[in-house]
Amino acid sequence: MRKLVTAIIPVLILAACSHGDCRGEKKKNSQADGGAAVTSTTNTSDRVKVFKPDGSLQCGQGKRIPLPDMQKDLGSIQVFSSKNANDGMMRIQLCGSPTGNCNVYEIDRKDLAAAQKAGFKEWTAE
Repeated sequence: MRKLVTAIIPVLILAACSHGDCRGEKKKNSQADGGAAVTSTTNTSDRVKVFKPDGSLQCGQGKRIPLPDMQKDLGSIQVFSSKNANDGMMRIQLCGSPTGNCNVYEIDRKDLAAAQKAGFKEWTAE
C-alpha cells in the first residue's frame, strides 16, 4: 500500500498544472464569473498601474479605504481597471503594522506624472 501511495503522489504533483498556465486560467475564469472586463481604444502597452496602500493594518486594526473612495484622489484621470492586491513584500508580524494591501489602478502612461503628484506610486509587483 505504501509503495502505491509513494508512486501516485509524484504523478499527481506533476499533472497538477501540466495543461498550461494555471494563473492565466484563474484570470479567465474570474472574468467569466462577472469580473469587470474593460474595453477601450487605448493600447494596453500605453497603460501603467499605480497604487497607494489601502490603510489596512494587521490584527484588523486600521480602516481599509475602498477602491472608489481612493480613486477620487486621481481626479479626472481615466481609470481602466482597479483592484485590491498585496504588494508581495515580507512584513513583520505585529499588530498595527501595515498589511501590504494596496489599491491598484490602471491608467494611461501619459497620466503617470499627475498620479504621482497625487501621492500614487508605480505598481511593479506583477
